[in-house]
Order: sequence, then structure tokens, then C-alpha cells
Amino acid sequence: MSVRRPAIVVHDLDQAIGALTAAAVAGVPVTLWSAPGAASYTGLGFLGAVFEQAGEAVPEADHDVVIDCRGSAVLAHEALSRGFANVAFAGRGVMRKTLQAIADEQSGRLITAGPARGALDLVHSADPERDSAAYLRKGRVRRS
Repeated sequence: MSVRRPAIVVHDLDQAIGALTAAAVAGVPVTLWSAPGAASYTGLGFLGAVFEQAGEAVPEADHDVVIDCRGSAVLAHEALSRGFANVAFAGRGVMRKTLQAIADEQSGRLITAGPARGALDLVHSADPERDSAAYLRKGRVRRS
């Protein structure tokens, strides 16, 4: 995740597929974020399945995924252990340092902030593909 990509927050498989379809059509790489704290109420297995199935449905989409664990060090550690490459953790202090060391050992990335300001959240979207396409066209994409 070295290039800043537009961020799209998804809450289910249909939204993830819609966002990836729009990104593929636009030819724009994106970062899909799980909903804030989703790891705690949907579980990591569910999130993994959502993002895996979305990637399989739209294999031409250049994307990466961030699993949002909010302040749960236990979930962040489990996500890293399960091989999620990008894990968001809002905690501080010694737990953050410990998780960062684990992420570094596993070639993962610990993200200590939420999605960038201006990210698209599809929580109320009736048409995730259309809304994602409109978001990507609005010039919110920063190319480096």
C-alpha cells in the first residue's frame, strides 16, 4: 500500500463487489476497508470470506484490503496471525508497539488511523457500483 489509493468502506459482499467492479471499469486501484470495528461484530472469518469472494468475482480489480479492529488488540493480533496484510488498530501504548512488531515480523502493516478523510462509506448505498463509480470520477483519487 505504498501509493495512496481511494478508500471505500464496505459492509457486505455486494458492496465489496460493487466497489471493485467500479474500480476495475475506471482502471483505478482502491483500498477496501471493512466497516469500523467490523472484526468485533462480524468476525475475521466472515470478513476474510467477503474480501476473498469479492476478489474472485472481480479479479481484474487492483485493490488491497484493510481489516478494521478498532481498539481490540486481541482481534488485531488474530488478524495479523491469519495473514491479513493490513490491519487497522486504534489502540495506543505498549499494545500498539507490540502489534507493530508482530506486523513487521509477518510482513504485515499496522494502520493506526481510520480511512482517509473523504473516503466513501457505502453503509447507506442502494447501488454500491454506481456510488463507487461516482466517487472515483469526482477526482478524489490522488495519483503519486
